[in-house]
Amino acid sequence: MSRERPAQRPGSPTDTTDAAATLAALESACARTDLSAQTRALLERARDALDQARAARNYAQQRYRALFDAVPDPVSIIAWDGTVLDLNKAGMAAYRRPREEIVGQPIEVLNPDLPVGHMGPVRDALRRGDSYVIEVTNMRADGTRFPVEVHSANFEHEGQPCLVAVARDLSGRAEAESRYRELTEMVDKGVIVRGADGRILYANAAATGLLDAEVGATLEDVLRSGDWLVVDEDGRVLREPEMPSFQALSSGRTASGQIIGFYNKRQRRLTWLSVTSVPQYAAGADKPHKVLSVFNDITELKRDSAMFERAQALAHVGGWEWDAGHDQLYLTAESKRILGRDPAPDTITGLLDGLVDNDRQRFRHALDRAIATSCGIELELRGVRGDGRPFWIRATGEADAGSPLSARLVGTLQDITDRKQAEDSLRVQARTDPLTGLLNRDAVRTEIETRLADPGQSRLAVLYIDLDRFKIVNDVLGHAAGDRLLASAARRIRRAVGGEGVIARFGGDEFLVVCATADDPSRAPRLADAILEAFGDSFRLDGEEFAITASIGIAQSPDDGHRSQQLIQSADVAMYDSKRRGRNGWQVFTAELAAQQAERLQLETQLRRAVSNNELHLVYQPQVDLASGRLIAAEALVRWTNPALGDMQPSHFINHAESTGDIVGIGDWVLTRACRQLREWRRQGLPIERVAVNVSYRQFIGEDLAAHVRAALKESGLPGSALELEFTERVLIEDEPDTLRTFAILRELGVVLTIDDFGEGYSALNYLRRLPIHGLKLSQLFVQGVPDNTSDVAVCQAVTGIARSLGLGLVAEGIETVAQRDYLIGLGVSVGQGYLFSAGLTPGEMQQRYL
Repeated sequence: MSRERPAQRPGSPTDTTDAAATLAALESACARTDLSAQTRALLERARDALDQARAARNYAQQRYRALFDAVPDPVSIIAWDGTVLDLNKAGMAAYRRPREEIVGQPIEVLNPDLPVGHMGPVRDALRRGDSYVIEVTNMRADGTRFPVEVHSANFEHEGQPCLVAVARDLSGRAEAESRYRELTEMVDKGVIVRGADGRILYANAAATGLLDAEVGATLEDVLRSGDWLVVDEDGRVLREPEMPSFQALSSGRTASGQIIGFYNKRQRRLTWLSVTSVPQYAAGADKPHKVLSVFNDITELKRDSAMFERAQALAHVGGWEWDAGHDQLYLTAESKRILGRDPAPDTITGLLDGLVDNDRQRFRHALDRAIATSCGIELELRGVRGDGRPFWIRATGEADAGSPLSARLVGTLQDITDRKQAEDSLRVQARTDPLTGLLNRDAVRTEIETRLADPGQSRLAVLYIDLDRFKIVNDVLGHAAGDRLLASAARRIRRAVGGEGVIARFGGDEFLVVCATADDPSRAPRLADAILEAFGDSFRLDGEEFAITASIGIAQSPDDGHRSQQLIQSADVAMYDSKRRGRNGWQVFTAELAAQQAERLQLETQLRRAVSNNELHLVYQPQVDLASGRLIAAEALVRWTNPALGDMQPSHFINHAESTGDIVGIGDWVLTRACRQLREWRRQGLPIERVAVNVSYRQFIGEDLAAHVRAALKESGLPGSALELEFTERVLIEDEPDTLRTFAILRELGVVLTIDDFGEGYSALNYLRRLPIHGLKLSQLFVQGVPDNTSDVAVCQAVTGIARSLGLGLVAEGIETVAQRDYLIGLGVSVGQGYLFSAGLTPGEMQQRYL
């Protein structure tokens, strides 16, 4: 086959040479002197015109090249015989070849897989005025292939027909199709794709699995085998045009949520499927060329009505339908059981009659609104069954919009009685002290705030009650006996107060009574006397009698406070004043006590900012080997210097921090700072084994102490054995399970655990033996009296014996004389601290003394 002469590319060398020769000839003719003036003028105009034409042509060529190279897809200009005439920059990048390697070459250099005569169909389509689209595989310079979709159209250059071909890279689409195929294979829903002729083009694994297609058999073969019947929900056999996928193909609309059954005649098995078929359209088409069907097995849901009703009963969910036009109500068996009416209501009025008044009105309004606006219903309603038992239901419904005479509501009734009762129980538990059955701390605060906010109840009194000598019971009989005493005390306070006030256990052995005073200003003192009288008789516990009295403080609004916290604090101040005056009495909050409270509030306000204002610092009291004086450890002691209050004694501000809860933040600061200091001492070579830090009871119960310890050790890079935590004896008897859990975690971290000031407080040995502690600290209260005070000597001997018998370490504190030290060494106490060795030292002083 002979090749046609290829058309010249725009801007080719031949075009440029011819124009230049013509212009040179014109310039030579104009220069001749033998030409007439008229002829010369004509030649000059011709030359100017040619100059302009050449400039215009150069501009057109530049514009063509800019536009040609701006196209982001590969573009080729191809002669009718298949020769490549030009290629843009995107083409050079895609094929990874320079233009000179492609231009002038046959198109097969880019598409080596094209069949012989491939240009014929292209030319035929373009001569008819159509474009030509084909998917082919192009080849890069390195031999790699990539799929493209080529769009070809007519193009004319200098009167010669050629074509322009734009190639769109399909690699991304192929990857997307691959990912789509992978996803459909992974889902548990059946997926089938049919072509426009109804034949199955693709079926995923779930589809073949649902219909039991054998390995190697196509789903088309399975469905046409004669083993299957397709039926609707009524059991009627469906013809092929009635199936969802063929409906979607013929109508061009989605066939959604249709239920069909596939009956295997050979196995006599019926599989119910929920099918949605979606038609697929090609670009620009007005008819679908494919249909995608997604289905899942709902056989279990369709098993039989008895099982469905059983499922409703198990879930405590029933159904209802109301024909509003005729006021006809249909209830499922489970709905009838939930409502508990015999006969069951068959009108909406009958259903409403079983609800309490407020909820009856709410449901009636919701029904009317649903009918009028087609909105949904979702309410929690209370009612009473026929036998008088209360119930709670969650009612949902949706309206079928239509005329008022044909409107229908369909919904569910769920029995939520158990949940509501559990919620009520939890609310009661959240407000109740589990030991005494009284209100708890948070509940009574809320009660006071609620009354203060109500002008009709805002005049009230708070009685703060603290049991005198309650700790004796815990010391002698233990925690369980103390609990019984608190429960008994609560009953006595209840009898004394009667219905004249609200009673709460505020914490430990402290109680609050809140009473109104507007109608009876003398009520608070009268109730205080009644309470004291109720404690006049001794308490009998485990065969022993204990004379437990009470100290009471009284504060009244609005004079003594406008908020619950202020009132409680005022009553607390009055209670402490009563206890100071001799116990077993009551005291009203006074101006003098107000001044003391103001001082306390100032102290608390400044203390709350002490950590953030960097007003705290630590000193460290050495713990030494009593025999040699060698430094072993150091106890971190917090000090506070405030610009307004000056240097504050720890005995003064620590108690306030305990009562307000600020001790938690202070304790965390001390823990972190002490660990950092020990790391610094070790870096400097100071011979110190560990640092001891006091842990407040509020720290222990108010936060995740173990988490804070773990964080401090991690931040400082210290092992757990480098830290000793000192707890008060109160930890021994409070909330034993949590105590054991926290102590176990701390012990796993390697932290040394010690009970501080052992012997001063509860000294509950039955708890001591169960806690995983390492040691005891012998209180300075007893060390001060040795070796001359017989009682102190006896206590020191007892504590030393306890520690030795339980295998616990023992540190004596408050050693001030050589005689005390020598006596303790004789008892077998090896480690101690006190002014005999050193007071608290700053970090620098520690370094100077022991480095």
